[in-house]
Order: sequence, then structure tokens, then C-alpha cells
Amino acid sequence: MARRKDFLAANAGKRAPMPGFVLLVRVREDGEDTIRVGFTVTKKIGNAVVRNRMKRRLRALAREVLPSGGIAGADHVLIGRNGGIERDFATMRSELAKALRKVSSPR
Repeated sequence: MARRKDFLAANAGKRAPMPGFVLLVRVREDGEDTIRVGFTVTKKIGNAVVRNRMKRRLRALAREVLPSGGIAGADHVLIGRNGGIERDFATMRSELAKALRKVSSPR
């Protein structure tokens, strides 16, 4: 995802906050089964080097977990949080799987 409009639309979907990131998921009503992913890390997290490192970690997480656990036909946005850069990658992987289960369960 690259357009601001898509990120704002995802903000209206379901939210699953975790210690290292926040997952936003919004099901699109366009009939496509593709999983779209977006990443955002604010300047509060740190300088450009830290933000880019955090985005690389989030991309790696999405590459590993979303193909099997993602919701088909939905937009997924991962927002980096302050503690995410120091967290263990395996822990973040399990947290992403937990967050996906949380947003996919009917409320």
C-alpha cells in the first residue's frame, strides 16, 4: 500500500495493539483476494536509521506470517512502536500471529 487514503481507511478497521507494533486490518469490499500490506513508523520512534531498521523488521515479519495467517481481501497495516526495535524477532513473530487471530475472530 502506498496511498494515504488506504492507510486512513485501514485505520477504521480492527486494531490489535501489541508491545512492539500495532496491527490494523480492514477488509476491502472490492472482491479481490489479495492481501495488501502497509508499514508506518513515526518520528517519535527515532531518527531515520532507527525508523528504517524498524520498517525492515516489520517487512520481514509480514513476509513470514501474512501469507499463511493473513486475511484474504484485506488491508494490513503494521505501525511500529517504541519498544519494537529491541524486541526479540521470534517474540514479535508470535505476537503478529496472535494479533492476526485476534482481528480475524468475529466479535
